[in-house]
Amino acid sequence: MNIHEYQAKTLLAKYGVPVPRGGVAYSPDEAREVANTLPGPVYVVKSQIHAGGRGAGRFKNDPDGKGGVRVVKSIDEVGENAKAMLGQTLVTKQTGAVGKDVKRIYIEEGADIQRELYLALLVDRATSRVTIMASTEGGMEIEEVAAETPEKILQQAIDPVSGAMPFHARKIAFGLGLEGKQIGAFVKFLNSLYQAYVGLDASLVEVNPLIVTGDGQVLALDAKMTFDDNALFRQSEVVDMRDLDEEDPAEVEASKHELNYIKLDGNIGCMVNGAGLAMATMDIIKLYGSEPANFLDVGGGANKERVIAAFKIILQDAAVEGILVNIFGGIVRCDVIAEAVVAAAQEVELHVPLVVRLEGTNVERGKEILQDSGLKITAADNLADGAEKVVKAVQENA
Repeated sequence: MNIHEYQAKTLLAKYGVPVPRGGVAYSPDEAREVANTLPGPVYVVKSQIHAGGRGAGRFKNDPDGKGGVRVVKSIDEVGENAKAMLGQTLVTKQTGAVGKDVKRIYIEEGADIQRELYLALLVDRATSRVTIMASTEGGMEIEEVAAETPEKILQQAIDPVSGAMPFHARKIAFGLGLEGKQIGAFVKFLNSLYQAYVGLDASLVEVNPLIVTGDGQVLALDAKMTFDDNALFRQSEVVDMRDLDEEDPAEVEASKHELNYIKLDGNIGCMVNGAGLAMATMDIIKLYGSEPANFLDVGGGANKERVIAAFKIILQDAAVEGILVNIFGGIVRCDVIAEAVVAAAQEVELHVPLVVRLEGTNVERGKEILQDSGLKITAADNLADGAEKVVKAVQENA
């Protein structure tokens, strides 16, 4: 789950992470009201969307104009820029050409920026530990830094028993070239950031840029947070921050049925149980010359209602020209899945080729149910056979 910058800063501030003062606004008048509470004379007007690169982005109605983050020097300019941003579509590297509509903005006080750094906490799968990642190249995308100057990226794994210790922070601070009271400020900053990361069950906290001010303060000028969905049951404050307008409607609908769904750009819809099997299914579709239209894991506890919901979500995508169902019947028997597939195909009035591969408990009975249904369902003997058949059927219908 993702949240907006202003929400991330609100959460981080509760853990003692220093952030500039600011407030969210949904109209030009609200933007002026927020600006009146700030010291000025410099203000920053920031579009709030779930995507990076806002400052370098451009609005569809003004592609040659200013980006989604603007520095202004009066309250009148705050209102003018708020009016220019709200309700418009911002296109960045991360949104793609479609862009995202700006429905709220963040008004923040200006800062005396002396240096811009990069700092993040994330889970390193190689070490299975929370890891500090830092760089002197603040304000840049970390992927670019990793590709062009990887030696400028500092990393420090954290032992989960001890947690983040002062010596971890000092090591990073020295590597970033901090000095004097900046080091002490950084140690406090990183400790608070780590406490927020652990306390909020985050999967990523990224501060880019982390700034050093003229008087030696360390502030989070920007903040991005993502969270472990499996821990949201104990993070009610985070759940309340969810902005459904920023999410794909199909993915929102899928979450209501406990389905793991991600839309892709292909034409073969996939319905699979198990994330690993789903990945293998997408790979073999590509191997046979087509592209998957989605990742969809119905989970080990799939039932009739969930399978019907899955079919409806897949078919909402106009690009889908065929569906491959790949189920390994372990916890859920193959005959139960077959009955659900037949019911779903009848209810949604299936109009594209459907290939089903079943394996596991009661597989023969499951195949009988599919064969006796009277529906145009093609059975597959194995995964390769299923992929080949669905790709061929789509090509023949083209």
